[in-house]
Amino acid sequence: MINELKIDELINEGCLVTAGTIDNFNTMTIGWGMIGTIWRKKTFIVYVKPCRYTYQFMENNDYFTVSFYDKKYKKEMGYLGSKSGKDCNKVQDVNFHPIEVNNSITFEEAKYTIICKKYYHCDINRDNVLEEDINRYYLNEDVHRVYYGEILEIIDHNK
Repeated sequence: MINELKIDELINEGCLVTAGTIDNFNTMTIGWGMIGTIWRKKTFIVYVKPCRYTYQFMENNDYFTVSFYDKKYKKEMGYLGSKSGKDCNKVQDVNFHPIEVNNSITFEEAKYTIICKKYYHCDINRDNVLEEDINRYYLNEDVHRVYYGEILEIIDHNK
């Protein structure tokens, strides 16, 4: 199924990374992500800045999900990416319905969900980033932490 997913298109339509438990989780919209293989593990790679509330959930949980949505949820994706779960119940605000899946969380509204087990992380090294990208993404902010998650399962919610 991985080969059938057009990740760039799916991310552009609407994509969330979510970590935590059904009782305590956070989610955020992402615009970057990669699928590949490293150390013989099928892997999804996500990027989260320490300033994001989701960061603490990524740090404190061994599993995370990457879920994809139809374009009709564009407004909701914007809201989920611009509001902090620390300040409001943004999932409730957009009327999404969380469900527990294999040690993590996704939403009933998702088209697909990739369930991942964290196995590596590193911080982007500012010294190795092109100046134009420093100016665009990191001029006054922390760099992203890169999380590698072994793909455990892909759920097709359309079935």
